[in-house]
Amino acid sequence: MLRVGLTGGIGSGKSTVAAMLRELGAHITDADAVAREVVEPGQPALSAIGDEFGAAVIGSDGSLDRAALAAVVFRDPQRLRALEAITGPAIAARVAQARGAVPVDRVDVYDMPLLVEKGLWVHEHLTMVVAVPADERVRRLVASRGMLEADARARIAAQATDDQRRQAADVWLPNDGTQGELRDAVGRVWHERLVPYDDNLRHGIPVRRPRPVRLCEPDPTWPAAGARVVARIAHALAGHGVEVDHVGSTSVADLVAKDVIDIQVGVRRLADADHTAFAAALARAGYLVRPDNRFDTPHPAGAEAAGWEKRYYSGCDPEQVVHLHVREIGSPGYVFALAFRDWLRAEPAARTAYGAEKRRAADVEVTANGDYTSAKEPYFEVTFAHVQEWIGRSGWTERGHRG
Repeated sequence: MLRVGLTGGIGSGKSTVAAMLRELGAHITDADAVAREVVEPGQPALSAIGDEFGAAVIGSDGSLDRAALAAVVFRDPQRLRALEAITGPAIAARVAQARGAVPVDRVDVYDMPLLVEKGLWVHEHLTMVVAVPADERVRRLVASRGMLEADARARIAAQATDDQRRQAADVWLPNDGTQGELRDAVGRVWHERLVPYDDNLRHGIPVRRPRPVRLCEPDPTWPAAGARVVARIAHALAGHGVEVDHVGSTSVADLVAKDVIDIQVGVRRLADADHTAFAAALARAGYLVRPDNRFDTPHPAGAEAAGWEKRYYSGCDPEQVVHLHVREIGSPGYVFALAFRDWLRAEPAARTAYGAEKRRAADVEVTANGDYTSAKEPYFEVTFAHVQEWIGRSGWTERGHRG
């Protein structure tokens, strides 16, 4: 089933979006509701809060005085962390129990205000962010909840910034228009992305790039999209001893590219990628093995094919094609993917030449019914030598490629 993290700053209308998704058929787990449950009278977390913050945050009826507690923690990051240390484990356990009971034929939406702040978005297939400018959120909080402006701004300042949320957002959902506009936008996301993505996951259907190839002008959102995939894959494969990198044309600024995020997963031994647990972890993250692509073309011509063997996966997101190339760390294919990317980043003339080659190869696929990838192979045979020369000249190393 598809897992969706839904988040947004206080006053953004996240709960309204959650209600719309529920009407469309999603199952909603509401972190705020869970947070209220774990601090009800008689719960261990409430007793711990009283011990930590004093009797002033406990009402005369023995329940939590939320306003009193909020006045303490949302102006003091250290006190907020103390509260989260008490409530966090209890909330996490109850959320895991609730989400584990979601029917397999439902889209599983986790409505979580601090999804970005806590880094929990990496557990989800997609992150949806409900976005409203801060000043408008302040206005709403003052008007609808009776907050003082200073308190509203303090609450907003204690949460993630819009830029931090945007980096984590697969779906950016503006909510500064009318209710009807919001409902239409949610409906489009549901029918055009969430439902098809869920179908692909449940039926094991990987998304393939469209043919003929369509090149796009450089897109400033590609690095963030690549970073999200890298983070999710690294999380999914934690404990497998992997290195994960965004490679390919979308990882290079100012370069035309197919709208495809290419990710390289490095493993200590290629045989590690053939373990059942490895493929199962990637499948849970939404990436399915493609046995039709197990070798890159060796370079230089005549090189041993074994050094260019790989495993290949495709994602299931209909709105973002993702290809995973699993290669053995230190193998020629692994090293070349990183070095070629960094050579293009470092050499403007090389980027220009490669852009021209990509356009030529795309034209071959369109006009001559050829294959885009095969049409570029003569270029790569020549370029392989250029990259090796650059490695020697620049001092580039595989171990230092992240720096």
